[in-house]
Amino acid sequence: MDDLTSLPLIDAPTITELLPYGALIDALEDGHRRPAAVAERVVFGPDGSDQSFLGLVAWQPGDAIGVKLVTVFPGNVAAGRPSVQAVVVLFDGTTGAPLALLDGTELTYRKTAADSALGARHLARPDAMTLLMVGAGALAAHLVAAHRCVRPSIERVLVWNRTRSRADALATELSAGGVDATVVDDLAAAVATADIVSTATMTKEPLVAGDWLRPGTHLDLVGAFLPDHREVDDDAVLRADIYVDDRLATLTEDGDLVIPLRAGLIAAGDVVADLYELCRGDAPGRRPDDTDTITLFENGGGGHLDLMTAAFAWRRYGARSP
Repeated sequence: MDDLTSLPLIDAPTITELLPYGALIDALEDGHRRPAAVAERVVFGPDGSDQSFLGLVAWQPGDAIGVKLVTVFPGNVAAGRPSVQAVVVLFDGTTGAPLALLDGTELTYRKTAADSALGARHLARPDAMTLLMVGAGALAAHLVAAHRCVRPSIERVLVWNRTRSRADALATELSAGGVDATVVDDLAAAVATADIVSTATMTKEPLVAGDWLRPGTHLDLVGAFLPDHREVDDDAVLRADIYVDDRLATLTEDGDLVIPLRAGLIAAGDVVADLYELCRGDAPGRRPDDTDTITLFENGGGGHLDLMTAAFAWRRYGARSP
C-alpha cells in the first residue's frame, strides 16, 4: 500500500468485536501448532522510574510481520488514564506492505488474557470452581472472562487488591455481568481456597506465598514482566511444575523466574514445557485425573503472540468488509 492515509485503522471497539475470547483462544492454540515466528523484544525505561517502553517485533515468513509499541506508566491510574497504552502495525509477510494499524491497548488486554486462558486450558484442573483474581487493574476483567471461557466450571470469583475500592469496583463490574464475585481481604485464606490463582499486578515484592497453595492449584502469573518484579515467592516456584508461554521472554525478563534462576534455586531445564509443546502435544500438560500437582504458568507475552492476535483480527476484519 503506497498511500498510508488509506491504511485501515482498527479501533478498540472493533478489536473487541473481532476478538471474542473463545475464537481468540482457539486461534492462539492453532498458531502454536505452526512454526514459531522470529521474534525480538526490547524493554527499557529511565533509571529509577517505574515507567517502561516495550517494542515487540515478530515475523512469520510468508504470512505477516507485526510490530507493537507499548508504554507502561503505572502513575496513570491515579489520573484515570490507562497504565498500558499501545499501537500495533501489521505488515504483509510476502510483499512487506503495511496492512493495518490496530489499537494495541485493547489488543494487548485480550491477547494477554487469552494467553493465560490457553495455559489454563492445558494446566488447570477441569473441575476448577474458584478463581482468585489478584489485582484489579484494567486487565483483570479480561483475565476473568478468558479463564471462565476455558473453565466454565468456575462458579465464583474472589477479588483481592491492595486498594480495596478498586477491588470493589471490579467485583461490581463482574457481578453486573452475572459473575458471582466477592472481594476478599485475607489473601492467604483466599489462595488456600482457590483452584486457579491469577495475578496481574506490578509488584516488586511477592504477594503469593508457596505455603498457602493447596494441592492441585493452578497459578497464572501475568504481572511480573520486568526482571526485578515478582508476584510469587521462591517456595511457590519450587513447589510447582513450571510452564511458560515462551522461554525467551520468561527466562530473561520475568522476575518470577529470573530471580530464582539467578539465585540458583531453579534451572532453565526445570521448565516442563512452553505453549508450543503443549499445543502440539509434545508435552501432555495436566492429566484429567491429576488433582494434586501445583502448576505454574508464566505469562511473558511476546511479539509472536501479538502477531498471532493481530493477524487473526485482520483476517476477521477482511472477512466482514464489503
